Amino acid sequence: MTNFNKAIVLVSGGLDSTTTLAIAKDLGFDCYALSFNYGQRHISELNAAKKVAESFNVIDYKVINLDMGQIGGSALTDSTIAVPEIHAEGIPVTYVPARNTIFLSYALAWAEVIDANDIFIGVNAVDYSGYPDCRPEYIKAYEQLATLATKAGVEGASFKIHTPLIELSKADIIKKGTSLNVDYALTVSCYQADADGKACGVCDSCRFRKEGFAEANIADPTCYK
Repeated sequence: MTNFNKAIVLVSGGLDSTTTLAIAKDLGFDCYALSFNYGQRHISELNAAKKVAESFNVIDYKVINLDMGQIGGSALTDSTIAVPEIHAEGIPVTYVPARNTIFLSYALAWAEVIDANDIFIGVNAVDYSGYPDCRPEYIKAYEQLATLATKAGVEGASFKIHTPLIELSKADIIKKGTSLNVDYALTVSCYQADADGKACGVCDSCRFRKEGFAEANIADPTCYK
């Protein structure tokens, strides 16, 4: 592998996507970072994503503006639905309908434009909240779709959706990122962080993050309210 390999990396500003970007860089990819302003509850995660992208000196960084709030159906895009502070069984209300499918579609489009065959996404099927679009079978199906649905695929190219975190615990993700010198103080994972990026400390995302740092025996740099 050489540094001439291009990859689109989805960067949300959170812990997982930042670790994924670090892994892609460590593998020798020239990284093109992609974030989304999709109508989420707070802008602080996008502020974090910009800082993360800059800290890794990505080749290019884009923010796509969407308005998934018009569709609603999620506590992350509809302010009338409260973010749960007690973990519940089943798919939680923080699931954003079809979000990863939409995000991967934009990543796929940009990959075609820059002649890239690799896309990185920080989905996780271990310490996750039950989202259906974080499962290995979903990723495998999307790779098949990518080949069928693109000019590049018809002409013989194949696309690889890299999910380096999919089978890792949160603690293992943090250990991996720490070994790659990730500055987790730059990241914002909270579902309802304030304008300054301070985390609530009680949502599912905060809980997984707290537990991960504790299990990894690494100091948690998160700024909580």
